[in-house]
Amino acid sequence: MSEIVYETLAAEKLSETLEDLSAILHGCVKKGASVSFIHPFSKEDARRFWLEEVFPKVEKGETTLLVARADNRLVGTVQLQTGLPPNQAHRCEVSKLLVHPDYRKRGIATTLMENLEEEARALGKSLITLDTRSGDQAEPLYILLDYKIAGRIPNFARAADCDRLDSTTYMYKLLDQTDL
Repeated sequence: MSEIVYETLAAEKLSETLEDLSAILHGCVKKGASVSFIHPFSKEDARRFWLEEVFPKVEKGETTLLVARADNRLVGTVQLQTGLPPNQAHRCEVSKLLVHPDYRKRGIATTLMENLEEEARALGKSLITLDTRSGDQAEPLYILLDYKIAGRIPNFARAADCDRLDSTTYMYKLLDQTDL
């Protein structure tokens, strides 16, 4: 098993990671991940997402992009979204925790989330929120990381590979445990 290295991507490194990030997203959607996209979903669709949706937010400082690297390529990623309204400056959101299907079950998602939480604390955030498809493999991971379920919404999003409507689970974690 190759060594996995974790880092926060600087804005100036975004363009050199586009192909790897696109391959991760494309591979996850192809395997049925519920991350906003439905089939057909091309590699060009994945590239467009990073170029139009994520990279501009990273460049503006509204999103932090954390990645995992192995075998000379990116194999996992998660976004910490901090570009929120002024009355929500104390919190942040998790978006698109993705691990390439070939690299799953190696602890990459857990370590990415732990690094994301460290980054959130360093930015002075006290609350992290996220949503995930109810019953998905990510839900137990978040629970193991001490995220609490705030609620579930039925029929929230269409499945990537069929017309089924899935529920979503909203979760949160207080980083400043003195508020409990």
